[in-house]
Amino acid sequence: MLDFISKEPINKGWSCDKKYCVTTADGTKYLLRITPFEKRESRENMYLMQKQVEKLGVPMCKPVDFGKCDEGVYILQTWIDGKDANEVVPTLSDSQQYAPGLEAGRILKKIHSILAPENQQDWETRINDKADLRIRKYNESPLKYENGDAFIDFINENRYLLKDRPQVFQHGDYHIGNMMIENGKVVIIDFDRCDFGDPWEEFKSITWCAQASPLFASGMVNGYFDNAVPMEFWKLLALYISLGTITSLPWAIPYGEGEVQTMRNLANEVLEWYDNMQNPVPSWYTKGV
Repeated sequence: MLDFISKEPINKGWSCDKKYCVTTADGTKYLLRITPFEKRESRENMYLMQKQVEKLGVPMCKPVDFGKCDEGVYILQTWIDGKDANEVVPTLSDSQQYAPGLEAGRILKKIHSILAPENQQDWETRINDKADLRIRKYNESPLKYENGDAFIDFINENRYLLKDRPQVFQHGDYHIGNMMIENGKVVIIDFDRCDFGDPWEEFKSITWCAQASPLFASGMVNGYFDNAVPMEFWKLLALYISLGTITSLPWAIPYGEGEVQTMRNLANEVLEWYDNMQNPVPSWYTKGV
């Protein structure tokens, strides 16, 4: 690892990593992430996959070094000297909000050009198993959404769409909260949850984009599909969002009433966007500006 003259902690995000802004003697800043040793394999895999993504020309926090340290393992990445996209984008004009969304969609298309390993488990089986488990946990949860059955019904009615879905490398948490704006351009950060799966499932976190800026979210979809969005995408996305929504409430309970209310509010917005899951195209979507 390089020698650093300063090390400032960063207290953001949900990961178990300790994060620091570190500076070398020549004034160069880096992002240092330190992870408990038991997660060494997953962090090494993330580092190697980031190397592949970097080769595609994706604007991102680039991997610099990986290794062991006293506290576990570390990843050193380039420092992004920008501002959080979820703070910048909503303050822009309509066309200015749409443009970075287009950019984010095109970037995601590049990321998805990396195919999953051939030995990857069949997607239909994998997600159906996950859906069964999450529905059971929701039903067993002491808390429920006011119209939670709408999500479960939509999942069950559209499971057939999962058959023969392709699998690619996924960022794992691709939304406006994991993007920065540097010199007017979108930069992707936080590959912590990277995985392999259906490329369209990657859009499940677009709910956070739509809350921050419907135009950014619309741009992301249009940029990915080059303005030709298939109806099958919307149905699958609504399925994945339904699955994520019923998962969120049981997940939030240990974190207290604040997180529970955040998930309730999001569920209400989702139901409003999708007309109680009767329309697979969300009301926030627009074809362009």
